[in-house]
Amino acid sequence: MADLPLALVTGATRGIGAAVARALAPTHRLLLGGRDADALGELAGTLPDARPWPIDLTDDEALEMATAEFGELDVLVHSAGVARLGTVETATDDDWRANFEVNVLGVVTLTRRLLPALRASKGHVVVINSGAGQNARPGWGPYAASKFAVRAFADSLREEESTLRVTSIYPGRTDTEMQQAIIADEGRAYEPERFLRPESVASAVLAAVSATGDAHPTEVILRPRGLV
Repeated sequence: MADLPLALVTGATRGIGAAVARALAPTHRLLLGGRDADALGELAGTLPDARPWPIDLTDDEALEMATAEFGELDVLVHSAGVARLGTVETATDDDWRANFEVNVLGVVTLTRRLLPALRASKGHVVVINSGAGQNARPGWGPYAASKFAVRAFADSLREEESTLRVTSIYPGRTDTEMQQAIIADEGRAYEPERFLRPESVASAVLAAVSATGDAHPTEVILRPRGLV
């Protein structure tokens, strides 16, 4: 298995991140990033070549120590994220700060620290963005702003690092625990059949990282079928 490419997936404890880890497992060695070490260990135990990589992306000191070990890295999938919603009037400073700390600075800091390892393998960075990173809606300002920001980061990285491939994935609403919390805040009934499955998003990630060397998948947009 040592000849398989190495992929680091953040947000791997649940939802899209866990689905991405399962999708990549047959063809990659995996590092599973997230805050819940027990959940990471449980997932790793179900995969052929996976190790937990517990990390708090908002802890700069911990990130510096955790990334010092990398020599090469073939794939980096940013799936960790938070969604703190609210209007311009009602969203608090903490709401804005939480969205940007994880959704933007966590992505930026981890990518920057791993650039030497990614360059060494001419690697691939995949950013799980959101439909909110393309269209801002009322009540979604703090979250959408963070997703527009990480979109700009990915676009800049793609232009600046010519040896890397950088793909932004823009899924619509997806059946995850985060989505359940959002729907509850909106006061609506949860209808999972109306949303994408995490496995569908993971399939798009696998297709992007499996693209032949002459191809650079820059953006992938996914919406629930029938709700485009």
